[in-house]
Amino acid sequence: MPLPNRVKPDGSLFADPARGLFLGNRGGRFHHPGRQALPRRIQASRQWLCCVLSFKGRRRQVWGSGYTELFFCDEVTALAAGHRPCMECRRTDALAYREALMRGLGLRHTPLFPEIDAILDRERREGRDKRTHRLPAETLPDGAMILAPEGSGFLALRGAVALAWSPYGYGAQRSRPAGEAVVLTPPATLSALAHGYVPAWASSTGAPER
Repeated sequence: MPLPNRVKPDGSLFADPARGLFLGNRGGRFHHPGRQALPRRIQASRQWLCCVLSFKGRRRQVWGSGYTELFFCDEVTALAAGHRPCMECRRTDALAYREALMRGLGLRHTPLFPEIDAILDRERREGRDKRTHRLPAETLPDGAMILAPEGSGFLALRGAVALAWSPYGYGAQRSRPAGEAVVLTPPATLSALAHGYVPAWASSTGAPER
């Protein structure tokens, strides 16, 4: 049976056989190492990371005594949930994300990553609940994730279309919605996406794209 360690765009955890393109964590362990049940907590700290699946040959026992390993369909999903690129295993992407975020937010100083984590923490959750943002769909950058207008499911925006999200990649296309959208991706990350950060996408088959 798969562990409930897959992450939806709204940040919630669920069980599914799909592993996805990226590994991640939320700053440490928040699961019970002796159980395989859905954790009551949602994080160990404000450091929510998106990591590569393989790094320097390291091998881990998933949901053992270490941190709580999480898996994402792709980086677009991880960003929507409120994660950011890891500075250790994805240094180039982490620096590119920070530079784009600085341009988007108009920052004059280079923030430390804990400062970015604090910004994202305010924007991604209200207590245990996902914080959403109502914004005009026409203004959203590629890579933004929204709730489907009918209220069920998630849509990733790319060009003139919206792509239906699944744990295995993207399915049916529809025209990009018009008017106000319920946005999952934190505003700081939206700014980074709008100012040059290009996330890794899963294709309809789950293969990576840029």
